[in-house]
Formats: sequence, structure tokens, C-alpha cells
Amino acid sequence: MIFLDAAATTPVRREVLEAMWPYMTGDFGNPSSHHALGASAAAALADARDSVAAVLGCRPGEVTFTSGGTEADNMAVKGIALARQAANPQLNRVVISAVEHPAVEESALYLERFHGFTVDVVPVDRAGLVTPEALRAALRPETALVSVMYANNEVGTIQPVTELAAVARQAGVPFHTDAVQAAGWLPLDTRTLGIDAMSISGHKLGAPKGCGVLFVRGRTRIEPLLHGGGQERGRRSGTENVSGAVAMATALTLAQASQQEQRRRVAALRDMFISAVLTGVPGAVLTGHPSRRLPSVASFCFPGTSGESVLLELERQGVVCSSGSACAAGADAPSPVLTALGYEAEVAQTAVRFSFDTAVTGEDLNTAAGAVRHAVESVRALGG
Repeated sequence: MIFLDAAATTPVRREVLEAMWPYMTGDFGNPSSHHALGASAAAALADARDSVAAVLGCRPGEVTFTSGGTEADNMAVKGIALARQAANPQLNRVVISAVEHPAVEESALYLERFHGFTVDVVPVDRAGLVTPEALRAALRPETALVSVMYANNEVGTIQPVTELAAVARQAGVPFHTDAVQAAGWLPLDTRTLGIDAMSISGHKLGAPKGCGVLFVRGRTRIEPLLHGGGQERGRRSGTENVSGAVAMATALTLAQASQQEQRRRVAALRDMFISAVLTGVPGAVLTGHPSRRLPSVASFCFPGTSGESVLLELERQGVVCSSGSACAAGADAPSPVLTALGYEAEVAQTAVRFSFDTAVTGEDLNTAAGAVRHAVESVRALGG
């Protein structure tokens, strides 16, 4: 099997398993407990927080451990917007892009349904980019929060986050970015990016599912979504997942250490794969930005096919990939991301996404490119 669905999840790295194992066995204490086992867990949690903060270029107190990217997005969008509204009831608008992950989009719509917010959606161009000018036009005096993802999970387009955050900052509006797909591939220094909040998920980096991080800059107020014992400095109550925090910190540190080398290597393989598919499959369309894209994502539409049929044929040939966001798998409607980019529904429904982890090889992608050619030919021959 050639696994090309790393944007959905990645295998757990051995180093991560080894780092977290002690806190699932011998050092299993609750970090809030006042005994030796609890102190050992609390120390591990503090070390993990320090390690994450070092990668993100922030203070340890600005790091909150979560159950993953979805919770981090919900915390940021709902928590910051509600805190801002509580301080000033006139702040009742949130701005998101047209290509956000459902965790951000649905959080914004929740605020609209239950808290009287208006959701302003910034359009993207054909490549999936939000321009600073488009964001500036969407801002209002009542805007409480801007949330624009760092890199898109379906087409791989990288947003100009630093420039967009500067536009929000000039307007006095906090800026959150969903960096779930960007982590491990792109710089995450929060000072350089100029952002106020950022979400990361561990299972995209070689950590287990169920762990993540939300960075919130110290001066940014946030209303907690979970109430109880006041863990995580009152931002997220509940007994901390110590082994998950250790796993998150280990995976993020390892990814950071090899990021530049892996980014160059995988980007070169990605470009080779894109060229092979576009050359070998008549009518294939590359979606997303042609160059400003994640090293790990190559996404196409294959007009005259059904994306799901192509996926099934590829899996029969031993290549595992997806039709887009794993969180929307099984949906009958065309991808909202592709329709936001301007693709017709019938074309959007032919989409296939290939996404790579750092273990991918040139041989893998050469084999996969040949499989894509045969799969599309077979599906077209059967009438889609």
C-alpha cells in the first residue's frame, strides 16, 4: 500500500510512542494531585509546555493543550469572540475566509445562531488566496475576530498570514489562524507571524489522535468553553492528558528540527508528481495555487470522472488517497472549498487529493502517478 492521505492523519512516530509511554504506565499520576506521582506528571506537563512554546516562539503560559485541532479552533473562535463581546456588546461580527475548515466555519455559525453575531465571509481567488485588500474590505468597527487558515487542507494553498494579521492588527482586531496542516511544514513562530491565536493538531505530525495545542497571546482575552477545575490556567478545565501533551511536544519538536530539509525534499517530489499527473492524464486540472502551496499536497480535478470512482480504483491498485477533507468524507455535495475557488459543481465532484508525509519516496510517487493515469482511464472508459 502507498499511503497518500497524510493530510487526514499520519502514523505515530516511534520516538513519540517512547516519549509518552512512561506517562501511560509508571508515571500515570494526575498532575493536579499533591503527591509524588502527581508531581511527576505535573513536571512532564510543564516540560511539554516549555517545548511547544520554544517552537512557537511564545511564553509557556500562552500554550493550552487540547484534544486536537477541532477543539482548538472552537476555543479560539468562540472563546475570543465571546470574551470580546462581553467586554463590548457592539463587537458582534466575526470574519472568516470562504475556505475554512468546518471547525472554524461551524464555530462562527454557532455564534451567529446563538449569540447574535454576523459572520462575514472573505472570498478567495481561483488559487484559493485571501488578499489583504479583500480582508480589509470585510472589516467593520464591530468585528470581534478574524480567522483565516494558514494552509488549506484540501488544495494546499498557503495564505499570506503575516500580511493578513497585520491588516487585522491595524484595525485592532485579534487574528486567529488554523495551522493544523501547516505545522511541520511551515514556520510557526508566532512573533514573526504576528498572530494572536493559532491551532495545531498532533495526529498530523506523528502524534496520536486526541492531542492538540491552542496558542493564545497573553493579552488576548478568551472565554473558556469547558468549566470545572480550572486546569490550563482556567482556559480548559478537565484532567490534563499528560501523555498526549508529551506526545504533542515531542512530535512538534522533531518536525521542527527537520522542517527545512524535509520541506525542500518533499516539495521537489510533489512537483515531479504534479508534472507526471498533468502530463499523463488528459484534461487533469491542478487545484490550488501553482507554487504557493504546501510541500505535502497535490490536488486535482479529473473532468469526465467521479472522484469517488477514481479513489476506489486507486485503492484497488494499492494507492490510498482522498477526495478532500476527511471531516467531510461521505458528503454528497461538492467541496465548498472548490466551489469557493470558482469550480463548477460537476467538476468539483471529480476532485482527488494526494497528501504526503516525510516518509514518501520518489518511487512511491512514480508508482502513484502511473496508477492515477490507469485509474482515470478506466473510470472514463466506463462513463465516469
